[in-house]
Amino acid sequence: MTNLNRRRFLSIATTLTGGIGILFSAIPFISSFQPSKKAKALAVAVKVNLSKLEPGSIIKVIWRGQPVWILHRSKEMIENLQDSKVDLRDPNSELSVQPVFAKNAYRSLKPHYLIVEGICTHLGCAPIEKFALATADMGPDWQGGFYCPCHGSKFDLSGRVYTGVPAPANLRIPPHRYEDENTVIIGETEDAENV
Repeated sequence: MTNLNRRRFLSIATTLTGGIGILFSAIPFISSFQPSKKAKALAVAVKVNLSKLEPGSIIKVIWRGQPVWILHRSKEMIENLQDSKVDLRDPNSELSVQPVFAKNAYRSLKPHYLIVEGICTHLGCAPIEKFALATADMGPDWQGGFYCPCHGSKFDLSGRVYTGVPAPANLRIPPHRYEDENTVIIGETEDAENV
């Protein structure tokens, strides 16, 4: 009887010790499925103060590891968009990736601010801003916008792509919302839902 109790005790002790060992070894394995700190940081929304951004100026921020440009369009820039007769591939933004609120000529919540991802939709190069009108290198019909030096794609001041260039779509509009008149939050929509 003593041997039977000893065996039962040893079996229970061995089972408990093994179970505790499995539990402790499983914790690092299970926690490895959680996103890293770097991945969590990439998904965080970015808050940008626009109070010092002058009309005709652009600032660049990083959201989810991608460059995002915020252009404060001047009155002249907005007028050029309204009077523009350029040949655009997707003028109404029906074929391009963007939030629903950007399906207008300005592709924005507020006409005087353009918030766009600074990545060419052709091969991912970074377009450069060419805001001057009718420069020699851009041609006499140029109304200002963005130019991709890698393969020559052109985009207007709303990030809409011209026809006859390699880029297949307009520049992407990231989800964003205005916290107040001078603060935009990139990465959140009006219903405060993270995207």
